[in-house]
Amino acid sequence: MTTPHSQHARQIDCDLLVIGSGASGLAAAVTAAWHGLRVVVVEKHDSFGGATAWSGGWAWVPGNPLAKRAGIHEDPQQPRTYLKNELGERYNAERVDAFLDNAPHMVAFFEQHTALQWVDGNGIPDVHGKVEGAATQGHQVIAAPFNGREMGKLVKRMRKTMRETSFLGMPIMAGADLGAFLTMTRSLKSFVHVTKRFLAHLRDLAFHGRAMHLVNGVALVGRLAKSAEDLGVILIESAPARELLLDDGKVQGARVDTPNGPMTIRASKGVVLAAGGFPNDIQRRQALFPRTPTGQEHLALPPQSCSGDGISLGESAGGVLETDVASPAAWAPVSLVQHRDGSTGHFPHIIERGKPGIIGVLSTGKRFCNEADGYYDYTAAMVAGAPAGEEVASWLICDHRFQRRFGLGYSRPFPLPVGPAVRSGYLKRADTLQALAAQCGIDGAALVQTVQQFNEHARRGEDPEFGRGSTAYNRKMGDPLITEGNPCVGPIETGPFYAVKVRPGSFGTFAGLKTNGNAQVLNSEGSPITGLYAVGTDMASVMGGFYPSGGINLGPALTFGYVAGRHAAGAQGYEA
Repeated sequence: MTTPHSQHARQIDCDLLVIGSGASGLAAAVTAAWHGLRVVVVEKHDSFGGATAWSGGWAWVPGNPLAKRAGIHEDPQQPRTYLKNELGERYNAERVDAFLDNAPHMVAFFEQHTALQWVDGNGIPDVHGKVEGAATQGHQVIAAPFNGREMGKLVKRMRKTMRETSFLGMPIMAGADLGAFLTMTRSLKSFVHVTKRFLAHLRDLAFHGRAMHLVNGVALVGRLAKSAEDLGVILIESAPARELLLDDGKVQGARVDTPNGPMTIRASKGVVLAAGGFPNDIQRRQALFPRTPTGQEHLALPPQSCSGDGISLGESAGGVLETDVASPAAWAPVSLVQHRDGSTGHFPHIIERGKPGIIGVLSTGKRFCNEADGYYDYTAAMVAGAPAGEEVASWLICDHRFQRRFGLGYSRPFPLPVGPAVRSGYLKRADTLQALAAQCGIDGAALVQTVQQFNEHARRGEDPEFGRGSTAYNRKMGDPLITEGNPCVGPIETGPFYAVKVRPGSFGTFAGLKTNGNAQVLNSEGSPITGLYAVGTDMASVMGGFYPSGGINLGPALTFGYVAGRHAAGAQGYEA
């Protein structure tokens, strides 16, 4: 391979070019390189990891080997039954089969042949537990924590954990680690765990200037990037792809900008588009997202660099943007954070909504959904229920006891002070619900009535209006220390009271380039474009724009990256 060792290199010749360095792109690169291809990855940003580095890192992988080793053996038709019921007419058998058939092999491949090791999420249920085929266990995996020191200099080139979801730059791992942080004031074991983690993090900041205990999405891309480097993949950051190279209808590389000038990368086996969809493409948001008249109303969680480059490149080669999806984006409820340095950030409300002692209301002062259901469901209900002509928003309402115990959005629980979040305007606080409603622009009388009715039932652990706590997923989102009764429901009665404004946001886009089961981009006639693949959120969601379980972004992203890498390499059979 011609390598860019010279500051003045103007062309690289390789077998496969990957545009984007999130989970899907790196999975494609590692898979193809392991199968013998010469691979180059270009990344628009000045650090690697894309939106994945800011994610929770969970991947939905039914039938995965970790579950089987734990004694969980489900009928392969069960997840198909669940998806058929969830997706309805948007169930695409070719692509769903490609995903479900390859996903367990993907997990095994990375576990056996690369630095990507896993931890199971066997106790995490599918979101819609009342739907036929839903599982209560065995569908989730997450990258094992990774010591950044094992990456050498490469760790300095990786995107750091999302500021809003870390604590002083310290990522907190979903699962037991997060549970310890949420119960640190009520459990000595949790307090000791948190203390050790924080002291180790302070040492890392002092010696390395960043977190070195990598978890969640940053561990996933860190392990994949290390695997890519070990396999000889060339990684080039600050290198946006500007134009695909077409030769008689075949895609054979791209023209890329670099800090040292334009570069041509010729790729004999083609190009993989993995640039992170279009969550920050304002014009496409305005055209495709509901109730987004200017495109600015949406609080996207992925980095700004995820702005539609892969989609536009795919369209330039004849690819088609699939917009017939249940939702154009993977909805999430998000609040806007004003940092002290004047910058803003977005906080995803994933954790606290299922805990006892909180409700979500619209400007009408009324609840609109089961708050402990999935983040997609909460946001979809908010978009559908917000009064016409108004900004789409809801408010999460809790009392002082709840905020001190669980926190509220970006404001952390005790022992951290709540005052700064109130003074910045992020939280609204008042001694009475009526006064709180006035600060938020909520119907005060209706809010008081809503809370009174909610409390009446919540004291008995009930929620007859929306059935909160009625599914395994709900209960998983509840207070882990409540083992008797309903862990999701509790009264709101100890003033002062708090509210945070929540708006529609997303983890990324579901609308994307049409592809087949090999992750090949299809043209307007439905034929594959030779040498062009799309993975991650550059490909149209295999879930048809629905959100049946946590991890349905990264599970398919990793799997179709693996599929694309194998297809480009002409791999036959599965790796031993």
